[in-house]
Amino acid sequence: MRIIQVDKQLVTPIYKQIVGQVEQAIMNRKLFKNDRLPSVNKVCLENQLSRDTVLLAYEELKKKGVIYAITGKGYYVKTEEFDYEQRYFLLFDELNAFKEDVYHAFVTALEGKAQIDIYFHHFNLGMFRKLIHDAQGNYSKYIIMPSNLEGVEPVIGLLPENEVYILDQMRDSLQHYPSIYQNFDQAMYEALVLGWERIQKYARLILLFPGNKEPLGMVHGFERFCTDYQFENQILQSFAAYQPEKGTVYIIPDDRDLVDVVEKTQQLGWKIGSDVGIISYNDTPLKKVVANGITTISTDFAAMGQRLATLVWEQQRIQEENPSRLIERQSL
Repeated sequence: MRIIQVDKQLVTPIYKQIVGQVEQAIMNRKLFKNDRLPSVNKVCLENQLSRDTVLLAYEELKKKGVIYAITGKGYYVKTEEFDYEQRYFLLFDELNAFKEDVYHAFVTALEGKAQIDIYFHHFNLGMFRKLIHDAQGNYSKYIIMPSNLEGVEPVIGLLPENEVYILDQMRDSLQHYPSIYQNFDQAMYEALVLGWERIQKYARLILLFPGNKEPLGMVHGFERFCTDYQFENQILQSFAAYQPEKGTVYIIPDDRDLVDVVEKTQQLGWKIGSDVGIISYNDTPLKKVVANGITTISTDFAAMGQRLATLVWEQQRIQEENPSRLIERQSL
């Protein structure tokens, strides 16, 4: 059974004819999942085509997720469902409430125009490398959240540069990629300036910064503010062995640390918002009610997802900051 038979008299490019005929064969149930496609050499000989033309068609089918390749063996049908013209590879660091907001806004804004496969590297470079290696050539766009992982540049460099977008954390070595990102340094600094009227009622600022996954820009912004405003400060990696002090504002990027601070403060019988202050990072509905309201520094994650969808779909090659703001509540 001959699957691919091109017509050189047609206006349609030959590689697109091959793509369409493979898809049609699957739709007509002439090919099934894991069936082997005709070899590149066979298609070339039967149709008097160059290898480059056939390879271009097969690569297009790979990007759409219709077929996959096994080195040294050939090409095989990956799926019998290919209603999408575009397939996007979305690599997050971890799943949490904020990332869910980004993801759902991104999917909603695309309105079903693309298939989106989401993966998580969990701040592990080995996992990051494996996921990108496995995804090579199988997607039309690659959206990467590198977080604070070191050594990602050569891994991301394996992908076609014009198909890569960077999300959330940006660094100088990735500036040549389009992105939608947060400026953690400036966001921290500007939020503390805006909160100065309340902050100056306290004696000191303490940043709880475990450093495992938090953006280093937070530290830079914190230190700049404390230097410019000559305010007593300290950076702690862990709250576990620390004895809380009255007159302190705690800036807390990690919600697990937030729970510890709130619990210890309540155990001591202190009042949050007067004896101690709290500024958390990333707003959630729960923070509106915990301890009569937790002050937060937060970006609009839904807006980030919506803007990302526009960048990717319209193939805009720009770097754009998603702004953050201070949301003042009773904890400060």
